[in-house]
Amino acid sequence: MSIDTPLTALLGIRQPILLAPMDVVAGARLVTAVSAAGGLGILGGGYGDRPWLEQETAKLRKSTTPFGIGFITWSMAKQPEVLDVALAAQPRAIMLSFGDPKPFGPRIKQAGARLICQVQDEEMAQDALDAGADVLVAQGTEAGGHGASRTTLDVVPAIVDLAAGRVPVVAAGGIADGRGLAAMLMLGASGVLLGTRFYASQEAEIADEAKRRVCAAKSGETVRGIVFDLSRNNVWPAPFNGRCLVNDHVQRWTGREVELLQNVKKVAADYAEAKARGDFDVAAVIAGEAVGLIHDVPPAAEIVDRITLEAEQILRGRRNSVLNPAQAPAPA
Repeated sequence: MSIDTPLTALLGIRQPILLAPMDVVAGARLVTAVSAAGGLGILGGGYGDRPWLEQETAKLRKSTTPFGIGFITWSMAKQPEVLDVALAAQPRAIMLSFGDPKPFGPRIKQAGARLICQVQDEEMAQDALDAGADVLVAQGTEAGGHGASRTTLDVVPAIVDLAAGRVPVVAAGGIADGRGLAAMLMLGASGVLLGTRFYASQEAEIADEAKRRVCAAKSGETVRGIVFDLSRNNVWPAPFNGRCLVNDHVQRWTGREVELLQNVKKVAADYAEAKARGDFDVAAVIAGEAVGLIHDVPPAAEIVDRITLEAEQILRGRRNSVLNPAQAPAPA
């Protein structure tokens, strides 16, 4: 079974599911698992840790499945040589998020890779198109990790309308099951990019305790802000901030960000120590609003299969209702 869309045709994949390039969490093992299941795994190049990138791309070169590599654009701009490392691995695509893609678009396209750009509004989307983007990822504020303020339900159709069929649009933010995939396809998207759902997978490179907390979290138990960035002494450019699970550290410092900044040296040291020992009462579990839909930690392939099967059943049921209106439920 496969769900064919302009995205699957462009990238040569069977299912319209992309793995979000979660920094370090999306390592070669998870990337390969998602791609082998029919989606496109995208390696979490993140801030551009060159030794890690070389290590993980060496593993991917041995794989027969397609893969992508993603970067935080403003950070990569400070060390553009990491893009050369990525392109040398011959990825199917490079994904750029949070910054101007124009300086890098030509190099990516000349290397034969597709350019995927994650955007949060129409202006960013137009800049990405001008840079030669082959795919736009429309990210809503429900997403885990960094993002902006507009909701997925708002930003996806807006970017679909802007793209006007020129390039596929992928939806991101708050999606973790087949209902979400089906809904985004109905909004005009050609697929979805999933982070939090794959964070809680067997192949994700994160502590089991972090995965357990994602599964235990209820809807509404995440927060978007700057506390965990300040605590890492890693302030991001506007308009981006980060979403993570609510924990003791976030509750302590939310509303006291100025005081945190005044004591950032000590807080950052304490935070780094807590992260090293796996203390997630302090260290962030970076997750989105889809946590309320996540209750287990299966293999990534099972996640892809579940979501596509559920979406296909929903879409097929809708088509049958349209084709056979007499069989549709009577209005209440």
